[in-house]
Amino acid sequence: MDAQLDQIAEKLQELAASKDRLQGLLDAVLALSREEDLPAVLHRFVTTAMSLTGARYGALGVLDESGQALEQFITAGLSESERAALAGTDFPHGRGVLGHLIRNPQPLRVDDIASHPASVGFPPGHPPMRTLLGVAISVRGTIYGDLYLSERRDGRPFDREDEDIIVTLAGAAGIAIENIRLLEQVRDSAEHFQRLLLPTLPDLHPFTGAATYRPAPGHLGGDWYDAIWLPDNACAVVIGDVVGHDLHAAAAMAQTRNMLRALLFDRLTPPSAILHRLDRALNALTDLPVTTACLARIEPAPKGWTLRWSTAGHVPPLLITPDRQARYLHAEPGLPLAVNTELHRPDHTHPLPPGATVVFYTDGLIEHPDRTVDDGLARLAELATAYIGLPLQDFVDTLADHHPSDGHDDMAILALRTPHN
Repeated sequence: MDAQLDQIAEKLQELAASKDRLQGLLDAVLALSREEDLPAVLHRFVTTAMSLTGARYGALGVLDESGQALEQFITAGLSESERAALAGTDFPHGRGVLGHLIRNPQPLRVDDIASHPASVGFPPGHPPMRTLLGVAISVRGTIYGDLYLSERRDGRPFDREDEDIIVTLAGAAGIAIENIRLLEQVRDSAEHFQRLLLPTLPDLHPFTGAATYRPAPGHLGGDWYDAIWLPDNACAVVIGDVVGHDLHAAAAMAQTRNMLRALLFDRLTPPSAILHRLDRALNALTDLPVTTACLARIEPAPKGWTLRWSTAGHVPPLLITPDRQARYLHAEPGLPLAVNTELHRPDHTHPLPPGATVVFYTDGLIEHPDRTVDDGLARLAELATAYIGLPLQDFVDTLADHHPSDGHDDMAILALRTPHN
C-alpha cells in the first residue's frame, strides 16, 4: 500500500509539473506575440526556452542571407567571469555541431557533444558543455535561425518532452518574428511617407537655414516645419505639431502646411493675422486636430533684422547671439489652433543682430516625464551654446542626437542664422 501511494504521489507530481510547463509555454507564447521589437523577442525566446527546460545556457544563432552560416549569435546564461574568459573570441559562425543543425534543420538532442561526429571542440575559455538541444526556427518556410540549449540544471540530458515543448515555442517565435518584420515594413513605409510630406528647405540667402526631423519609435507624428521667401523681401518660418501619432495626424499636418503657404503668399500681413485666418479656414474646411504652431517673419531692419512672430500654444523660440548667449523669447503663447477661432492672437518682435541663430523646435525635443519643462529648456539651451559653432545642419542634427527628452515623441528642429554683415 505504501508503495502504491508513493507511485500515485509521484504521478501527481509529474502531472502538476506538466501542467506548470504547459502554463509556462502558454504564457511564453502570449508574451512573444506582444513584443514589437525584434531584439527583445529574440532574447525573450532564448531565456524562455531556458526556463521551460531548466537549461543553464542558451543561444540563438541567426542565419545570414545565404542560410549557410550565422551572422548573429545571441547568448544567455553566461556568468560575468565566463563572458570575460571569452572576451576577444569571435562568435560561432556555424561549424561543428552548430553547423550540423544548420545543414539538417531537424530537432537535435545530443547527450555528449564531444562524441558527436560533427564536433570540432570548443574555443579556449569556453565553459564546459556536454548536452545539447537544438531546434530550428522557420519564418514562412525559410529557416531564420537555430536555438541551442545546453546543460540542464538537474544534470540530466534533454528528453523528448523538452524537445516537443521547444519545437512548439519555436513555432510561436517564428510567427512573432514574421509579425515584427511586417510591422517594421509598415513603420518604414509610414515614416518614408511622412518624410515626403516635409519640405526640403529652399535657398534662403542671405540667411542660412537647416532642419531635421526625427520620428518617435514606431509611430507617425504630426510635427512639421517650413521656410519660404515672401514677395515683400521677408523670410517666413514656421514650425508646428499636430496632436496625434497616426496617419490622420500626418495628413492633417500636410493640409495645414499647404494651406499656410497659400495664406503667406496671398496675405503679406503680420504672423498673428495669418494664424487667425489659418485657424478659421481649417475650422471651416477640415476636422483638424488641436495643433500648436509658431509662425515668424524675419524682416529687414536699419541695423540687422527684426524677428516678428506669433505662437499658437507652441514652445518659445531660442535665440543664440554671436557671443554664445542663449535666450528664450518668452511671450504670450496664444491658444493652439482648433480651440477658439475668435480670440485675438498677439504679435511679438525682437531684434536679430548679425550672426544670430534662431532655433524653432517641437516639444518632443525637450519633454521628459521625470523632469520639468523648464529643466528640458535649460538643457536645450546648454546644448545649443555648446554646439553653436558647428555648421548649421550639423548643429540641428546634434541637438536631435543629444535631445534632453525621453525620445517618446517625434521631434522637429528648424534653425535660421542671419548673415554676419
